[in-house]
Amino acid sequence: MTKLLVVATGNPGKLKEMQQYLVDSGWQLTLKPEELEIEETGDTFAANACLKASQIAKATQSWAIADDSGLQVDALDGAPGVYSARYARTDSERIARVLNELGSEVNRKAQFVCAVAIANPNGAIVLESEGVCHGTILHAPRGNRGFGYDPIFYFPDKQLTFAEMTPQLKRSISHRGKAFESLLPKLAGLSTKF
Repeated sequence: MTKLLVVATGNPGKLKEMQQYLVDSGWQLTLKPEELEIEETGDTFAANACLKASQIAKATQSWAIADDSGLQVDALDGAPGVYSARYARTDSERIARVLNELGSEVNRKAQFVCAVAIANPNGAIVLESEGVCHGTILHAPRGNRGFGYDPIFYFPDKQLTFAEMTPQLKRSISHRGKAFESLLPKLAGLSTKF
């Protein structure tokens, strides 16, 4: 039996990416109603993921899943952090701002972080997971795949930016991939409670 999870996003691209992680899990994702907007007021990725999952679950009376993710740059004291998507108006402006703020800084260590939360129809959070992917920030963008900060996030083990990777490779090593890898066994256990 396929079980439905409402995704706390209006972005069909994000839904498609999340569904890739849940292939063969027995869960089918659907977008939240367009009119439901949840303000991200949490001060951590986990807090925002829980907030979105809980409010969407209650509003739709359905199981809901939400994620919150972003880039943390060590030399910028963890910025842009939870403000990653709001750091500027467009991806290129966000990238330019990070590169400008880093300037000629030698310490370019950074990590992408993703927190995922699942809430039951009452809005109670029943599952949480987090994934982290460590890398460095380049001095200039490279690659034309992906989105957000992918062109400046360099993964040393593969000697590629996220924007140079195939979607399959990125999925296997990314922060979101790690968060879902941790979530899937717990989600399987949850399925038996229906």
